[in-house]
Amino acid sequence: MQEPLSYVTPGPHSAWGTYLLQVDRVLPYLGALARWSETLKHPKRALIVDVPIEMDNGTVRHFEGYRVQHNLSRGPGKGGVRYHPDVTLEEVMALSAWMTVKNAAVNLPYGGAKGGIRVDPRQLSHKELERLTRRYTSEIGFIIGPQQDIPAPDVGTNPQIMAWMMDTYSMNIGATASGVVTGKPIHLGGSLGRVKATGRGVFVTGREAARRIGLNLDGARVAVQGFGNVGSAAAELFTSAGAKVVAVQDHTGTIANPNGMDMADLMAVVRRDGGAGAYTGAERIDDEAFWDTDCDILIPAALEGQITVARANRLKAKLVLEGANGPTMFDADDVLTERGILVVPDVICNAGGVTVSYFEWVQDFSSFFWTEDEINVRLDKIMVEALRKIWDMADRHRITLRTATFAVACERILMARQERGLYP
Repeated sequence: MQEPLSYVTPGPHSAWGTYLLQVDRVLPYLGALARWSETLKHPKRALIVDVPIEMDNGTVRHFEGYRVQHNLSRGPGKGGVRYHPDVTLEEVMALSAWMTVKNAAVNLPYGGAKGGIRVDPRQLSHKELERLTRRYTSEIGFIIGPQQDIPAPDVGTNPQIMAWMMDTYSMNIGATASGVVTGKPIHLGGSLGRVKATGRGVFVTGREAARRIGLNLDGARVAVQGFGNVGSAAAELFTSAGAKVVAVQDHTGTIANPNGMDMADLMAVVRRDGGAGAYTGAERIDDEAFWDTDCDILIPAALEGQITVARANRLKAKLVLEGANGPTMFDADDVLTERGILVVPDVICNAGGVTVSYFEWVQDFSSFFWTEDEINVRLDKIMVEALRKIWDMADRHRITLRTATFAVACERILMARQERGLYP
């Protein structure tokens, strides 16, 4: 029995604790490779940095920053940077581990990594945000790089922050390194299709899952939690396929309309106000009532730990598409399975973002860029093929899609670990 890590105290409802339980559940399907399974429970490298900046009023504030590289057996680290007041080392560890699984699930040549700063970016001015980003990038600069670890946007970050990261890293090494981050602005080596890629992946996997369970998307009712890049892009694509969005929840409130919402009007409000709460084509309802929405498809696309046991028992959806990372508690997962609600797990469902990040990285190395249509065709093909292999695994062992995704991914990760061996 290996000793648990001394620097975290994972509870059953923490992100890292959930991840560990997910790993334990997949062990019976790994065969002889299970010998290496402890490598999945030990991040390769966890860096905690102090990020001091001068505020606009002349005071100096210190922020906690993190970068965790969970596993690099299959290639350089890949994973986003999150700016949120609730960021902790334990959360970043879990997110980096899920990135390891996600990258292997879609067979990208990456390991898993994640970063974050414990800050509410909405409380900082534009210049304060720039100073924070540049100092953080300098502090983690010695462990990131185009062949080492490639950050990307996540909650609270965007293409502008990626531009500052790229510029800071480039200034420090004395050469432009466009491949050090992905999710950059187009004119700095970003890729067409990247902004909506995660939402597109949610739609593509959702479309395949709906077909599998005989759910017609034409007229299907969709509820979306979180209406940023992921939730809004997925909602637009489902609407284009004939579905109707009947409920939306974000940080500005919860709105519902059983007849469906006008996506053009709703998106105009979101762009104007930064949230969906002020949209007048729907009724404002209590936040907790969101989980009682009459819907066919639920898309949790906000933060982790949203679907608890109590909420899982109330859901009316037939299909849950995890646009966020870790939105379903471990024990709630079992409730959904018992109730016959199909869950397409985060580690495949929202892998569209990292897949197009991979395309961006490849384009930066070659300095040759693809059209958006080429990007979308390549993305759809990779997502559909990855989901097909996962579904084959699920059918063969009669296990959930989540366990099947972990089985496919962990087999690839541990095979790489076994073949590389231990150094020295």
